[in-house]
Amino acid sequence: MSSKPRLGLIGYGAFGKLTAQHLSAHFDVRAYDPLLAADDDYVTAVSLEDAAACPVVILAVPVGVLEQTLVQIAPMLTAGALVIDVGSVKVKPAEAMLRLLPDHVRIVGTHPLFGPQSAKDGLAGLRIAVCEVRGAKDARRTAAWCRKMLALKVFNVTPEDHDREAATVQGLTHLIARVLLKMEPLPTRMTTLSFERLMQGVDMVRHDSPAVYQAIERDNPFAASVRERFFELFDQARGELDG
Repeated sequence: MSSKPRLGLIGYGAFGKLTAQHLSAHFDVRAYDPLLAADDDYVTAVSLEDAAACPVVILAVPVGVLEQTLVQIAPMLTAGALVIDVGSVKVKPAEAMLRLLPDHVRIVGTHPLFGPQSAKDGLAGLRIAVCEVRGAKDARRTAAWCRKMLALKVFNVTPEDHDREAATVQGLTHLIARVLLKMEPLPTRMTTLSFERLMQGVDMVRHDSPAVYQAIERDNPFAASVRERFFELFDQARGELDG
């Protein structure tokens, strides 16, 4: 039997697998996902009840199904458990966790500012946002653990501050990438360094699921105003050229 503390991982898509890969050295990771049929090198496949009963529970599910997941696991969580979400937006998940999870659990919001593509060479130096949701001490401890054990650069922010900045940082990145992907095939021969850098950015989000794009663009309460400002300035630039 493993002597490492148990960690329940709910959701085993691309980011869930990345999470397990880097946390399995520190935890006995018990993962639940409807599509996870068997153990792998990083996790033990368990039922939802078993995953939710762990002392630490990480929610790696799409924002669109988070509330449904919270309702399911609420009666399964143990007193004192630490529940952490890893969603791309923070205001909506924080509100949902406070509303739907029992008072006897601790809650921290996180957003790892990387994915499988950008983390392919390791986590050291990559960034993560940590948000206090229920208990400042738990947020500070989570941030300190991420710094010490994973060598991440940590930003302690409120859910509102996170989403306000992410509306530009992620919202515009994914919006522009989505347009460029629809323009493919694009030139690959006589390219400039600036174009190559732009396409590197596109490639880093190329394989993100539609649920990630949906969360970034529609579940962030600040994203719509950023998009409108971008389109307004785009129309001005087009008007200057047409004129």
